[in-house]
Amino acid sequence: MTDKKLSLGQAIDNIITALENLDENAQKTALSAVCSHLGITLGPIEVQAAATSYEETQETRVKPAVEVAETQQRKKIDIRSLKEDKKPKTALQMACVVAYYLQEHVAQSERKETISTKDVEKYFKQAGYKLPKKLNQVLVDAKNSGYFESVGRAQYKLAPVGYNLVVHGLPSKKGT
Repeated sequence: MTDKKLSLGQAIDNIITALENLDENAQKTALSAVCSHLGITLGPIEVQAAATSYEETQETRVKPAVEVAETQQRKKIDIRSLKEDKKPKTALQMACVVAYYLQEHVAQSERKETISTKDVEKYFKQAGYKLPKKLNQVLVDAKNSGYFESVGRAQYKLAPVGYNLVVHGLPSKKGT
C-alpha cells in the first residue's frame, strides 16, 4: 500500500479494474470481503446502485453511489426529530445538537463546521426548543463548558466533548 490519497473517482476506477475480469460470483465475494474488512454494511439501495452496468460512464456510475451514501448518512432526519430523539435538557446541550445537526444531517451543500448565534436562534425555533433569555450567551457558555471551540469572531466549532455528548451522552439516563 502507498500513502498516496485517492479521489473517489480514482478509488472506484481501481476497484472496477481489479474486479472487471472476475466472474460475477467472484466479484460479489471480493466486494463482500472488502465490506466486511472495512466494517461496511450494504443496504438494499446500495446493492442496487452497485449493480449498475459497467458500460455506464464514470459520472453516472459515481453519482448514485455518492447520493446513496449521503442519503444513508443523513437518514432523512430534521432538527425537530433529532431534538426529540436526543432530549436535550439545557440550552447548552441543544446548541450541541444544532451544531451536530449542521455537521451531519443537513444536505451536503448546507453543511457547516461552525455555528453562530443566528444558527442557534434559527434551529432552536425550527426544533420547537424554548429560546433562552440571553441567546448571545449560549455559545459562549457552551465554549466555557468545553462543548465548543472558538474559531473566530462569534463563530464556534463543536469540540469532541460536545460531539460525544450528542452522539453518546444524549438522551441522558435517569439519575445521571
